[in-house]
Amino acid sequence: MGKVHHYALSLEWMGNRGDGTTTYRGYDRDHVIRAEGKPDILGSSDSAFLGSAERWNPEELLLASIAACHKLWYLHLCTTKGIVVRAYSDRPTGMMIEETTGAGQFSEVTLNPSVTIAAGDPSVAESLHGQVGTLCFIARSVNFPIRHSSKIIKV
Repeated sequence: MGKVHHYALSLEWMGNRGDGTTTYRGYDRDHVIRAEGKPDILGSSDSAFLGSAERWNPEELLLASIAACHKLWYLHLCTTKGIVVRAYSDRPTGMMIEETTGAGQFSEVTLNPSVTIAAGDPSVAESLHGQVGTLCFIARSVNFPIRHSSKIIKV
C-alpha cells in the first residue's frame, strides 16, 4: 500500500432558531467549516433546499474540489511535458438530479478550462486534460463522468 493521508476539519451547525428541528422550515441550514490555520468557510444548503444563497453549499464545494484537483494535476502534467502555462481559469458546471424521494446525485460535471501557454505543443496541452482523470484524487473518487471542454491559447 502507498502513502495514507488523513484530513480533518470541524463543522458546526449555526441554524437553531430556538426550537431546533421541530419543523422542516423551522431551522436554518447554515454552518461553519473550520480547519486549523485556515479561514472559515460559511456553508449552508442550496437555496432550493431552504439554504442561504450567500453561503457555499455542498454541491458548489464538490464542483470546486473537482475543478481545483483537475487544475493542480493538469499543471503538474504540463510541467512534465514541457508545456509552459501562463494562465489558467475554469468555469465548471455540474448537473445534479433530484429524485421524487428528495434524494439525489450528480450525474455529470463539465470542466471548461481556458489555458494560456507560452511554450509547448497546443495539441499536447489539450490532450493532457484527458489524462488528469486517472490521477486526480477527487475525480477518481466520484461515480459520475467528468467531461472537459477546454480552450488552449498559445501566446
